[in-house]
Amino acid sequence: SGCSISQQRRLYPGLAVMAAKITAMPFLSDKNNPGGYCVQGAIEFGMDSRRLVQRCTKPDAKEFKKIAVACAIGFSIMGFIGYTVKLVFIPINNIIVGGS
Repeated sequence: SGCSISQQRRLYPGLAVMAAKITAMPFLSDKNNPGGYCVQGAIEFGMDSRRLVQRCTKPDAKEFKKIAVACAIGFSIMGFIGYTVKLVFIPINNIIVGGS
């Protein structure tokens, strides 16, 4: 990633221990090796995930209300579409299958 070694050590204190374990097995730090590719990918994913969680903030009341209203509107629209489709296809299904 774009951080220097000292920045990574400051941001990720457990990284030194993990790096020591990985350097003991050099094939795990080689991205050309399938095992190393998976391990390095997992490490990068973990570092990126941790950075994301550290930067996330809890929404304030106004932002939360905005999100809740948007979700409610989305649920309502999807429910209306589902009800309409069901309402239209019941008679069509009866015509195709035939009234028993």
